Amino acid sequence: MNVVIIEDEKLSADHLTVMLKQTDSHIEVVKYLDSVKETVKAFEEGLQADLLFLDIHLADGNSFEIFNYIKTEIPIIFTTAYDHYAIQAFKQNSVDYLLKPISLKDLSFSIEKFKKQQISPQKQLIENITMAYQQLNTKYKTRFLVKLGQSIDSIPTDEIHHFETQESISFLITNQGSRFAIEYSLDQLEDKVSPKEFFRINRKIILHIKAIEKAITYFNGRILITTKFLQGDAKVVSRERVNDFKAWLDS
Repeated sequence: MNVVIIEDEKLSADHLTVMLKQTDSHIEVVKYLDSVKETVKAFEEGLQADLLFLDIHLADGNSFEIFNYIKTEIPIIFTTAYDHYAIQAFKQNSVDYLLKPISLKDLSFSIEKFKKQQISPQKQLIENITMAYQQLNTKYKTRFLVKLGQSIDSIPTDEIHHFETQESISFLITNQGSRFAIEYSLDQLEDKVSPKEFFRINRKIILHIKAIEKAITYFNGRILITTKFLQGDAKVVSRERVNDFKAWLDS
């Protein structure tokens, strides 16, 4: 962890450095600064760090003046002999506010607090990456079991023309026009079939891309599909789905 100490009293800066090493041997103080002017210049020249220790009273003024010239996202632990700057300090990117003389216990607590704040976004990033990976590697259904009398058959998804719902019952319709009641709702089916192959064109129909013979513009901003086994409004892409439908066809 790279740390910058901004402190105009050398003894205080040296003492803080020793305590930081006692708290965590991996901490490295990469820069000492003792004035507002010097600090502003260092940041304008690209100074970077994981954490700042910032005394409020510096050689040439109040350290809050620094933020009139630069904006930094680096977390800050303020160090001061005065307690009446706390509210002002926490308006900045503050982790903690330590009163001098700083104890090893208080310093250790502040460092742990900083570390916990850093772990959270990293953990969220890992979770987001994991979720994206899982979504990319989702195993969509490749076939559906259907009942025909007392028999059970397995229909591959590339033999499915479309799914539809009527009176709260979902049906699977094959390319040959066979019709089977299934237990899934259309909302559930959207998650179970490949979005590359199937698209929900309206509230009642999920259509296989190979079932589309032709798509033409229709009144009121909609699209009319020429396809077997669909009639009337069932073969119309609803207006709110038109843009996604065009993107799906073009993908």
